[in-house]
Amino acid sequence: MPTEADLTTVVRTMTIAAEPRRVYELACQMERYSGFMQDVNAVTVLQQGVAPDGRRWTITHWDTSVDGVPIYWWEYDLLDDRELRIEFRLATMEEAPDAANDMDRFEGDWTFEPSAGGTLVTLHVEFDFGIPELKKLIGPTLEIKVGENSEMMLAGMKAELEGRCTDGETTRPT
Repeated sequence: MPTEADLTTVVRTMTIAAEPRRVYELACQMERYSGFMQDVNAVTVLQQGVAPDGRRWTITHWDTSVDGVPIYWWEYDLLDDRELRIEFRLATMEEAPDAANDMDRFEGDWTFEPSAGGTLVTLHVEFDFGIPELKKLIGPTLEIKVGENSEMMLAGMKAELEGRCTDGETTRPT
């Protein structure tokens, strides 16, 4: 079992010129993430429901590739429509019987706070592949890749919600 010292933590923030609920609702559309991050081949929503406390939940399957190396996991997401917060972690075998996660631990959260420029979005990710030798060899690369993907995700959401292409051009109606 990984300890807190084994975890790699990545935190990225970005202000998006849109109302918090609009940003949150886009972030809840996980099946669209492959359009925001080049290392994500597909995110498939396998199950969804409502938890006893009223929060929505989803179980998703992630198909990713980091520098040509496939990485797969099954994720359990709690979507708090009232607090505008998303919490995620690896799905358990009870939640997703086919789960064969390539990581020992992957968890974090999204927050969407009103700010002067619209919404301050914070994406917090913690992960561990469970192999200390792997962390020594490629840990810094994985940390950079998770950071880059987080930045791509936030930039893609920003571009969509602010009506801009990711290269900074304003989109035009077709």
